[in-house]
Amino acid sequence: MRLHRLDLTAFGPFGGSQTVDFDELSAAGLFLLHGPTGAGKTSVLDGVCYALYGAVPGARQSGQGLTLRSDHAAAATRTSVTLELTVAGRRLEITRQPPWERPKKRGTGSTLDKAQSWLREYDGTAGSWKDLSRSHQEIGEEITQLLGMSREQFCQVVLLPQGDFARFLRADAEARGKLLGRLFDTHRFAEVEKRLAERRRTAEAQVREGDAALLADAHRMQQAAGDAMELPELAPGEPGLAEAVLRAAAVARATAREQLTIAHCRLAAAESRQAAAERDLADVRELDRLQRRFAQARERAALLEERADGYHQAQARMERARKAEAVAPALELREAAEAEHRRAAAAEARARGLLPETFAEAGAAGLASAARRSAEELGGLDSARRAEQRLGQLVAERADLEHEERSDEDVLQEAETWLAGWEESRAGLQQDVESAQEAATRAEQLAVQREPARKRLAAARQRDEFARDTDDAQRQVIEATERALKARAEWLEVKEQRLNGIAAELAAQLTEGAPCAVCGATEHPAPARKDAGHVDRETEERALAASQRADEERAEAERRLAFVQRALAAAQGEAGDTSTEELAVQVEELEREYTQARGLASALHTATEQLRQAERERERRLTAQREAAVRTASRGARRDALDRERTALEAELAEARGEAGSVAVRAAQLERQAALLTDAADTARVAEDTAQRLKDADARLADAAFRAGFDTPGAAAAALLDDAAHRDLQHRLDAWQAEEAAVRAVLAETDIAEAARQPDADVTGAERAAADAAGRVREAASARDAAARRCAELDRLSARAAGGLRRLAPLREEYDRVARLSALAAGTSADNERKMRLESYVLAARLEQVAAAATVRLQRMSSGRYTLVHSDDRSGRGRSGLGLHVVDAWTGRERDTSTLSGGETFFASLALALGLADVVTDEAGGVRLDTLFIDEGFGSLDDQTLDEVLDVLDALRERDRSVGIVSHVADLRRRIHAQLEVVKGRSGSVLRQRGGG
Repeated sequence: MRLHRLDLTAFGPFGGSQTVDFDELSAAGLFLLHGPTGAGKTSVLDGVCYALYGAVPGARQSGQGLTLRSDHAAAATRTSVTLELTVAGRRLEITRQPPWERPKKRGTGSTLDKAQSWLREYDGTAGSWKDLSRSHQEIGEEITQLLGMSREQFCQVVLLPQGDFARFLRADAEARGKLLGRLFDTHRFAEVEKRLAERRRTAEAQVREGDAALLADAHRMQQAAGDAMELPELAPGEPGLAEAVLRAAAVARATAREQLTIAHCRLAAAESRQAAAERDLADVRELDRLQRRFAQARERAALLEERADGYHQAQARMERARKAEAVAPALELREAAEAEHRRAAAAEARARGLLPETFAEAGAAGLASAARRSAEELGGLDSARRAEQRLGQLVAERADLEHEERSDEDVLQEAETWLAGWEESRAGLQQDVESAQEAATRAEQLAVQREPARKRLAAARQRDEFARDTDDAQRQVIEATERALKARAEWLEVKEQRLNGIAAELAAQLTEGAPCAVCGATEHPAPARKDAGHVDRETEERALAASQRADEERAEAERRLAFVQRALAAAQGEAGDTSTEELAVQVEELEREYTQARGLASALHTATEQLRQAERERERRLTAQREAAVRTASRGARRDALDRERTALEAELAEARGEAGSVAVRAAQLERQAALLTDAADTARVAEDTAQRLKDADARLADAAFRAGFDTPGAAAAALLDDAAHRDLQHRLDAWQAEEAAVRAVLAETDIAEAARQPDADVTGAERAAADAAGRVREAASARDAAARRCAELDRLSARAAGGLRRLAPLREEYDRVARLSALAAGTSADNERKMRLESYVLAARLEQVAAAATVRLQRMSSGRYTLVHSDDRSGRGRSGLGLHVVDAWTGRERDTSTLSGGETFFASLALALGLADVVTDEAGGVRLDTLFIDEGFGSLDDQTLDEVLDVLDALRERDRSVGIVSHVADLRRRIHAQLEVVKGRSGSVLRQRGGG
């Protein structure tokens, strides 16, 4: 990379336009960029970095580029940076303009213009510039690709800003590796590592997957075989796993077949013993049933004998109750009269307690007379007022009844309509549930069949594809063989022609006075001449190269044919002889049936839930129907009673109301006065009447008890039974008689009497024997079925495991080969003693070259004291390869670069950077760094060391390279003639260039 020209406008401290002619400065090889502190020396380097990458180094980059604009620039001047350079043999011009907040063309205020970029290339043929791109992203990608460095790496290797010389020197191995990898384009070696690792992981995953499948089959065999099989203690991927699994499977299959034969014999014997036990159990149960009936009859007879006295007492009690029933009417009349008299006396006492003392001794007639006098004014209004209130209540109650009646009619009608279709709905829902259950079972069966069918179809398709590839590969082998034979024949023919004319070729090299290479003579009187058809060395080499290429193509075609043939054999082993079309039809039919069954089975939950909801809805509607019917029946009687009462009240109110607007208004004034007197008179008359009725009832009760045969009315009352007691007593008498008849009938049966004479039946023992026999049959059948399933499952799994092993063999060989290469390239192999990755190994060689190139200059700068050496020792637990040490000739010891002093670190880092630039330039495919900038650090050197450093830098012109030193050290202005001075002023800084070539 060589810089030619840099144009800065309104950039940093430069308010106007400034131009740097790097071609003129570089002609001297070494030039100085100096100026006062803050004048803008570093801003020149910032301009170079911004033009290349659209950003400035390090912490000076902020915002979106707005801070790059000079505060001294005119408002109408836009910030712009243009850099012309040559990189990778191409002369380019890059122009960048950061975002610009400019005044609006109309009105006041400002507007923000977006950042812009241009990339142009000089066309030497046409003698003009041509546009390449205006895209920020495209320009950035193009420049980064050409330079091979990011912005940070460019600043570290080319600009080395503000005392950061030691960053690369003191960087760790990882940081050095990243930078060197970009500079020397070693990503292809990292890509090789990555590809090998990916191939290893892929092959390992395939092998582990195959071993895992084999081990999974082995576990299934072990589960099927039980204790008859022991699995090897090996993990997937370990050697010997397959052979151990196959041996264990063979032993398990032989053991399973022996167990199946034994299970058949045991089942036949158990079934015979079960039949005999079932017959014995039936006989014992019948005997036990007859004996239990006899014992129960004897117990019932004894119980009847014990309860005979109670039966006779109950008969006597029933007879007395029948006699007392004749006295019951009189007794009930007397109790009613007594209760009525008590209530009347209590009411009279309460009514008299509310009267004034003047009426305390008045009789019923006196109270009635007083009440009539009070009622003369009240009249019949009291009754009419109550009737009017009651009438309003009747109207409301009648309306409520009608509303309830309409609601119940709706409920009954809806329930009848819904229940009429219940059976049909229920049958339909039940059918849906059964259909969904059948579909679910069918879907499970089809799911088991789908995956094997799919695998066979995929294998068949691969088989057909590999068959076509085999034909193509065979044809290509034949064609490549023919081409190779033809090319070899042509080469041999060309070689023969050249040998025939070799004398003319040797004569063309003769020089007058020089000895001949064949005969040694210095005179050449008649040298051979080339004829028109002469064949030279280049023609022969081209024919030879063509023959070799044809042989390589033939070998490649043969390798591809062998690979395709192996793949075809594997696919044929898995797919069989069935055609792909037939397998595709089978898979399609399975998928169609499976999809249909899954669709039908998905409705199972919905259908079941709908059936439950329908049943709950039926119960709810039946309950509502019954409740509505009950309410309708009771409502009719209530409605009739309300209608009758309403009619009577309306007639009464019509008579009592007369001309008044309301009975309540007139009755309110007289109600209280008449109420007390009337109540007291009424209660007094009632008390007198009830006393007389009680006396009459006593006389009638005494007469009725005497005629029924009881000494006193109390005795007759004690003999009476209520309805419940009467029914209970009669039920006991009837039950005793029925039980007596039943016991006599049982004891008279002949077979029961015969069974009673035999010993007690042992039902428990017989049932236990029958259950044991049935259990042995079930166990034997289960054992026989389990043994049969075990044999079939072991055979199936063994066949599948053997097929898997045949398919896995080529993959295992591939994995072993790739794993060894990957471990070696990754530095994890035991063969890699340094534990160095492939990319680190390549970079270590490059770093060794850099250290050697840097040492040439470092020894001059340090007067022969220091030498930089590359170290591939491991650091701690890390890997080796990218270490840097310095050898001190004064002490003869090798030490770390971090122990150098400030000045030593500067010129060591400078020597390393220059050596790095030399190696990068010499590296084929690397980036040539023709322009370097060194920013500060010279102030830490003494005069002698400074002279030596400048001599080294000045020697760079021999390699057509220029170095720019950025410093304000005064002594450098005397030593370096080519200078770029930055002069600062109130209107901004300006550049002055002088002393160039």
